[in-house]
Amino acid sequence: MFTLLTTIVSFLSGGIPRILDFFQDRNDKKHELDMANLQFTRELELQKAGLQSQEHIEEIRLDGIQTQTAASEREALYSHDVEIGKGASTWVINARALVRPAITFGFFVILFLVDGFAVFYAFQKGTEFSVAINALWDDDMKIIFASIISFWFGTRAFGDSK
Repeated sequence: MFTLLTTIVSFLSGGIPRILDFFQDRNDKKHELDMANLQFTRELELQKAGLQSQEHIEEIRLDGIQTQTAASEREALYSHDVEIGKGASTWVINARALVRPAITFGFFVILFLVDGFAVFYAFQKGTEFSVAINALWDDDMKIIFASIISFWFGTRAFGDSK
């Protein structure tokens, strides 16, 4: 009987640390979960109390710095153009200023003439409009057209927006 009793006590005493560890681990995990919830609640309160406005102030400062940088860059480019033109004749300055617009207008005239002739030719041959326009307005033409429009209007209208 004494052997049976010592065996049972030994068996139970070997398991007691494990049982205590189980309860301790359970309490530790509950405590960690409570701490995480408290931290989350604290972060929400801080955000409501003004942390969010501080982030907004920093965004405004960054936008101001970027605007100032863009303005100074543009001013430097303009002053560089003025320096290059000093001493040149008026027609050289005017010709130099017309290079990019002339290329752009020339491209649009060529685009209009080629596409107009192609549409006219397609209608003469009996091709459906949807087939003709897909052949004329392919991916390469879209890229070229978008590049030219972006060059002239994108840097000022969309360059600084988010």
